Amino acid sequence: MSSFPAITQLLQWLEAEEASERAQHEETLQKVPLSERRKTGISWYPIQIRESYYDRAERLTLEVERPQNRDVSHQFQNGQAAMLFSTRENDPSHRIRGIVSAVRDNQLRITLQADELPEWAENGKLGIDALFDEVSFKEMRQTLKAVTEAKSNRLAHLRDVLLGDKMPEFEKDNNFVVPANLNAAQAQAVQKILQAKDIAIVHGPPGTGKTTTITEAIALCLAAKPDAQILVCAPSNNAVDLLTAKLHEKGLRVLRLGNPARISEQTIQHTLDQKITQHPEYKRINEYKKQAAAFRNMASRYKRNFGRDERNQRKLLFDEAYKLLNEVQKTEEYIVGNLTEKAQIITCTPVGSTHKSLSDKMFDWVFVDEAAQALEPLCWIPIQKAQRVVLAGDHKQLPPTVKTDQPEARQGLSITLFEKAIALQPQAAVMLDTQYRMHQMIMGFSGEYFYQNKLACAPSVQQRKPLAAQPFELIDTAGCGFEEKNTPEGSGIFNPEEAQLLHKIWRNLQNEIPNIGQCSVGVISPYRAQVEHLRQVFADDLLSNKKLTVNTIDGFQGQERDIILISLVRSNDRQEIGFLADYRRMNVALTRARHKLIVLGDSATFAADAFYGGLLAYSEAQAAYRSAWEFVAD
Repeated sequence: MSSFPAITQLLQWLEAEEASERAQHEETLQKVPLSERRKTGISWYPIQIRESYYDRAERLTLEVERPQNRDVSHQFQNGQAAMLFSTRENDPSHRIRGIVSAVRDNQLRITLQADELPEWAENGKLGIDALFDEVSFKEMRQTLKAVTEAKSNRLAHLRDVLLGDKMPEFEKDNNFVVPANLNAAQAQAVQKILQAKDIAIVHGPPGTGKTTTITEAIALCLAAKPDAQILVCAPSNNAVDLLTAKLHEKGLRVLRLGNPARISEQTIQHTLDQKITQHPEYKRINEYKKQAAAFRNMASRYKRNFGRDERNQRKLLFDEAYKLLNEVQKTEEYIVGNLTEKAQIITCTPVGSTHKSLSDKMFDWVFVDEAAQALEPLCWIPIQKAQRVVLAGDHKQLPPTVKTDQPEARQGLSITLFEKAIALQPQAAVMLDTQYRMHQMIMGFSGEYFYQNKLACAPSVQQRKPLAAQPFELIDTAGCGFEEKNTPEGSGIFNPEEAQLLHKIWRNLQNEIPNIGQCSVGVISPYRAQVEHLRQVFADDLLSNKKLTVNTIDGFQGQERDIILISLVRSNDRQEIGFLADYRRMNVALTRARHKLIVLGDSATFAADAFYGGLLAYSEAQAAYRSAWEFVAD
């Protein structure tokens, strides 16, 4: 029996998380300038109304387009609440709520809660705000209830196995040919997946080839069962896009579901929207839409206050338009059904798996990648459609994002389904134990602290020509007086003197490392305010060096660079390390570098902490410790 809290407890915690996220979203809409909201995709401004009309239910509907910031990813999706607003007179009453009923690239359709378009909406300077996304939380709540209530069906069985109430089962067939590109642990993981009757777990530490292992496993699942369909999910669009591209490279038929605005250009060719437009039947849809638009335009010429004859005429025109739109819907449903049936693999986020085209589908395998970064309620959404489940991830790296400040809810939601399953069903898990990224000295500390020295360097890494004489350095600013500072608005912490020193260290590296211009370089800080400051300090370098990136730790998840420089920021006489205490997040930062890792921070602040004290001791044992005074004195 599982010692973890019951699923019903998750529902309570989810309510707390929803309330917190809602409050943060509303605060953003009220306090963050429109210019900043545009950059994050929470707002479209300006917009152009391409068409306005009343639908069959007499609801005012607008078709709008975003003419600017078209390359910025946005947060609008079907079923989402939104707000039409005007900035012309800065009048807070110039707002109308509505529901987004369709989104495609930089166009959307919104049905407004208004009888008619007000005068202020006809004077331009219009925009749309994405209101709080209730869709994801609604899906998670419904799913948790379904998981709780499941009895004597496949979902009930998978629930009981994943939560330790039943033992996982495996086929005894060993007729498995190891692909030449897999190492022993990767081959064992693939074999575990192929033999699993219910669940398999792939634990992939940094640089161990988790994506390669998953794609090989999927290809072999389809080879073993050619008529199978597989659902592949991940909580981030970047991870879904990567898997989509890798699976396509193997010659598999992949269909990518999701908002095209959140999908990379390299993957757009595999999206449902793109494939619909390439379908032979799509020409009929365009013809129907043009005819329907003509009827709607004629109907819209009649004002809302009119006589009986005009009302009847308008109704007849709308009826004709909707007959055509029904044909559009039928044709689209046929095309979508045709595309989903032909696809061997469907890729999407967990919430994306609720797409209406998948409403009645069950999949032979459901793979959830980055499962250790997903809230447990999110993971259960695609599992509802599974015969077998494969969870892949690393519970020693980034945890899920939890925003509630209620301690119990925060702690409870931070424990993922992946973490529970790997603890309760270790016999279903395989850890990939050979990493192909980091120099041995860079790997050493994380390998010991997080992976109990079970992680090894691949021979190709051991034989690689060193880029630098000292692959790892911890540069200590203790005694330099580099005090951390709060941002003017008090919402963040940064350390300007540490940022300047990191830039000086970077400049010195350019003289020390031959051909450094050919190297990819990442500058990382756990603090967003420090990242913004570092971007200013490195502004000229960022312009001249396209291989240089400055970002938060989360921004580097799943990535690697030849050289990594980390700014720890915290420096105070209270020995407060704050956000640095998230060791799993720091593990990500410490494991991004292939050839050279530099960590810059104040040991007087962090050394009392066991984790950072251990990192300091490791640097001293490796002769990798340096004082910042060596650079300050230059």
